[in-house]
Amino acid sequence: MKLYCCVALALMVAPALAAESFETRLSPSPLTDGTRINVTGEGEVRVSLDGNKLTVSGDFHGLASGATTAALYDGLGIAIPGPKAFDLTATPSMAGTLSGNVTLTAKQAAALRAGHFYVQIDSRLAPDGNLTGWLLPPHPHLAQDEPVAGPGVMPQFDVKQK
Repeated sequence: MKLYCCVALALMVAPALAAESFETRLSPSPLTDGTRINVTGEGEVRVSLDGNKLTVSGDFHGLASGATTAALYDGLGIAIPGPKAFDLTATPSMAGTLSGNVTLTAKQAAALRAGHFYVQIDSRLAPDGNLTGWLLPPHPHLAQDEPVAGPGVMPQFDVKQK
């Protein structure tokens, strides 16, 4: 009987101890007529949150110039920019990888879960953002112009209004 209770307790606790996953598809940062030619490329980033330890890994390609920096930013919500939170390491070329290991506060972990964190890669010709992507729980990625049935496939998050 004691063995069954221990196994049951372990099974109930195990999901709470599992690392949480987040991901994003990196795409060109917002464009203007002046930056359009320099803001190119794409990539993917995968993130694992284990307790307060965040592990970031990803890749990118197609930049018009070499990557100069990569960072995690903490915005006010999905598609709402915010300040830089952590530096990441990126290959200084037009294609490569990015990575990082950081420790989050409880407030930052909550912001990540609420969709506020995003990854941005800057490049020599696009120093204010070449590729950007908001970190969200794993979800389907639709092609451009692919119809969406129902309310959509992206996780929805509420942004508190002041």
